[in-house]
Amino acid sequence: MTASGRPPNQLLQMLDAADFDRLRPHLATVEMVRESVLGEAGAALRHVYFPHGGSISISVSLSEGQTIEVAMLGRDSVVGGGAALADGIAPTDAVVLFPGTASTLEIAACRMIAAASLRFRGLIMRHEQILLAHAQQSLLCNTRHPVEARLARWLLRARDLSDGASLPLTQEALAQMMGVRRNAISLVAHAMQRAGIIRYTRGQIEIIDLPALKATSCDCYSAVKKSHSRLIGAPQ
Repeated sequence: MTASGRPPNQLLQMLDAADFDRLRPHLATVEMVRESVLGEAGAALRHVYFPHGGSISISVSLSEGQTIEVAMLGRDSVVGGGAALADGIAPTDAVVLFPGTASTLEIAACRMIAAASLRFRGLIMRHEQILLAHAQQSLLCNTRHPVEARLARWLLRARDLSDGASLPLTQEALAQMMGVRRNAISLVAHAMQRAGIIRYTRGQIEIIDLPALKATSCDCYSAVKKSHSRLIGAPQ
C-alpha cells in the first residue's frame, strides 16, 4: 500500500475517496507469476487487473503462428477494463512478462461500479484510448524504424515499469515480442553492449547508460508517454 492507503496503481490512486470506498470491498490482491495468462484472445474474462508492479505483455497472434506484442502494461494501467465494460471477451492475449502483484476486480463488480461512478468509467475508457495509442504506435514503429531503435524503445518502457535497471529477458523472448528474428536481436544487443549502453549476461539485460538508450530510441517512446499524460496524467 502507498501512503494514501491504496494499492500502488495509478488508476486506483486517481479515484476520489467516495469512488475508491465503493471499489475497496471488491478488490483482492494476487501474485502475478511470470508467464501466467491473464487473458486469452476470444475467451471470456473473469477479472480485471490493476497491476502494482511487474508488467504484462499484450499481444496478438497471426495466422502463421507468430505472436507480436502491441503494448506493455503495468502499474500505470489496467488489464481487461475495456473488455469488462463491453462483452467481457478478451480481444488480445495478456501474459505476465515480469512478476509482481495486482489488485483484481471481478467482471460483474467492475460493471456495477462503472455504472455507479462516472469517474471510474471515464478512467477505464480513457485507458482504452491509451491502449489504442500503444497499438498504433507499435504498428508504426514495427514498419518504419530499425530494430536498434525499436529495441531501445522496448527497453525504456520495460524499465519504466520495473523497479530497477536489470531486466530478466532472453533474446528469444525479445525476438518473439518484437516480431523479428533472434539473430537480429543478437546483433543489435551486442552492438549496444559494445557501445556501453547495456550489459547482457545469462538472460539478464542491464541498462548502463540511460541517456544513450533514450538517444538510440525512436520518437515512439515519447509519443506514447505524451498520450498517457494527456489522457490520464504522467505515468507513475
